[in-house]
Amino acid sequence: MTAELPAYLTTRELAELLRVKERKVYELASSGAVPCSRATGKLLFPRAEIDAWLKRHRMGAEEPTQVLRPNVIAGSHDPLLEWALRESRSGLAMFLDGSLDGLERLRRGDAIAAGIHLTEPDNDGWNRTHLRAMLPDEPLVLIHWAWRDQGLILPPGNPHNIAGLADLKGRRFIPRQSEAGTFVLLKRLAAEAGLCMSDFELLTPPARTQTDVAAAIADGKADAGLGLACMARQFRLDFLHLARERFDIAIYRRAYFEPPFQRLIQFANSTALINRANELSGYDVSMLGQVQYNAAVD
Repeated sequence: MTAELPAYLTTRELAELLRVKERKVYELASSGAVPCSRATGKLLFPRAEIDAWLKRHRMGAEEPTQVLRPNVIAGSHDPLLEWALRESRSGLAMFLDGSLDGLERLRRGDAIAAGIHLTEPDNDGWNRTHLRAMLPDEPLVLIHWAWRDQGLILPPGNPHNIAGLADLKGRRFIPRQSEAGTFVLLKRLAAEAGLCMSDFELLTPPARTQTDVAAAIADGKADAGLGLACMARQFRLDFLHLARERFDIAIYRRAYFEPPFQRLIQFANSTALINRANELSGYDVSMLGQVQYNAAVD
């Protein structure tokens, strides 16, 4: 006969009850998602309150570990996604500070989704390896948003005759923040060209968005930056194509089916979005909405 659980559970006992790893219990406790006590200097979980908490969340196999997350899309700045979030009136807010930052905010429970474009080791695709590494036990789905043209944004007429990364030595280069997928891509492209980051004259502070990169070059503050073709066109700057990257949205499976994200996806399948992508240039949205990764079955 199984022994009755005590009035207060330890972290290990709660993990066994929920059938999750102890690390997950610590995350739930730190976010305030699960009732706990620190009166003894260590985490203890009142059994009666845990039972009540489980009853409140009894809506599916994943609910006991579900953290209440705000309707926020974090991650990378994408001009087409930013426009679609406004035009669709989805009710989703944005906090865009880089792909890696977006995954970290997902891990902390600060968002329901993150836009990411992270090149993988050995050029093995996009995004999946990073997602598995940073959120290995989470019920996430990776939804394709668009293929995007990335390259060097240059002043009009390319006055310094830049033909590749090697020509940037000694030139003022405006980088993105280290959490940005564009910075991750820059490091990969530089290594492929036999360059080190120290070979570039990196300006500070870094640009926080794609718009900031193009604006710095248009204002004459920088000689080049890595960014999107659509931003070069918007600011009437030159563009040297270097890579075709995949931009995906990592989203919690439950949030995918909720009205805010469904409004965004329904709008994304409209001719209005296709026309906007064509107008911006540098986008391929032919695969928009396709599932690239499903933690439940992949």
